[in-house]
Amino acid sequence: MTQNKIRFLDLFKYYKALPHQMAALSELEDAINKANPHILGRDQGWFKTWSQGGKQGDYSASLKLIKEFEGCHLTAYPDPLSGGEPYTIGYGTTRYPGGRRVSRGDKITVIEADMFVRTEIDQIAKKLSETVPHWSAMTDGQQSALISFAYNLGSGFYGTAGFETISKRLRERDWDAVPAALELYRNPNTNVEAGLLRRRRAEGALWRESLSKKLEIQQDPAKLTPESPFSTRLTPHVRLGEFALDREERRFDYQHQLDVAAELAAFLERVRVAFNGKAIIITSGYRNARINKMVGGASSSEHLFNKGEGAVDFYVEGADIYKVQDWCDKHWDFSLGYGAPKGFVHLGIRSGRPRVRWPY
Repeated sequence: MTQNKIRFLDLFKYYKALPHQMAALSELEDAINKANPHILGRDQGWFKTWSQGGKQGDYSASLKLIKEFEGCHLTAYPDPLSGGEPYTIGYGTTRYPGGRRVSRGDKITVIEADMFVRTEIDQIAKKLSETVPHWSAMTDGQQSALISFAYNLGSGFYGTAGFETISKRLRERDWDAVPAALELYRNPNTNVEAGLLRRRRAEGALWRESLSKKLEIQQDPAKLTPESPFSTRLTPHVRLGEFALDREERRFDYQHQLDVAAELAAFLERVRVAFNGKAIIITSGYRNARINKMVGGASSSEHLFNKGEGAVDFYVEGADIYKVQDWCDKHWDFSLGYGAPKGFVHLGIRSGRPRVRWPY
């Protein structure tokens, strides 16, 4: 038996994104992948538990674009326009995770370069999620295109001088016009224009491809079955898998359950519109009898999705839960549980479809 085992909780308790820590984590990731190539997959149970606090984006497309256009330099080099500051290292890194500027003569390893760019991508995604309108309505690919753009031109671009066109397109959700807007930002009449134009076009292509894929996955609920992939849509912004918390043991068993879920999802779309397109986060959907008992649910719970019944608990990301509850109270004609003090709203449909209200 291995002595002196390290617990992940202890590792992350002292994690400060220092170079040696990031290098160690990269080595650990490699070791885990060698032992079990599937264990770090997003389809694994641990990741679904990890991401229960909200939907986490897959920004691998932005990482690919950034690495392709930035290239990797293990020794710091000067800015091509100024000939000096800001100095850059790795895949376009100008500041280390702790905030220190890259200096002339700095050297790093390939592992550090990879960790720096991944850390910065996460930081940019967080910034854009807080500043760019309709961020939560975008696909991972659309978000990745903007992350690459922001990695090159700064995460604070939205709404600032010089970025009026792209800001307007994003604000008005004129998404078909975004690729053309991206191409405007290429430093015309400079020695870097040609390279930046190639990058902007690659970002635009990723945006268009992701937008078309989003349209393709919107399904007619009448064509869905309980066996349909979790990635298919009940409505434009609600996946089938969300009603099962993306767990196979919570998958619907009967078509009538799916039909009620589609009705609930349609109302969630109305909630989404009422709260400016903010993401709907489902915290509980279908529970079979075993799971319902395990979580302490009532024996007659609407979450059992018995014939003609069903329920969903949810919150709106970034919205006042009491305001969401009040809006639903006015617009939902069936059962509603006042779960706001516990951070959610319960929408339900009971047999006979009575209007019912109760506190948790």
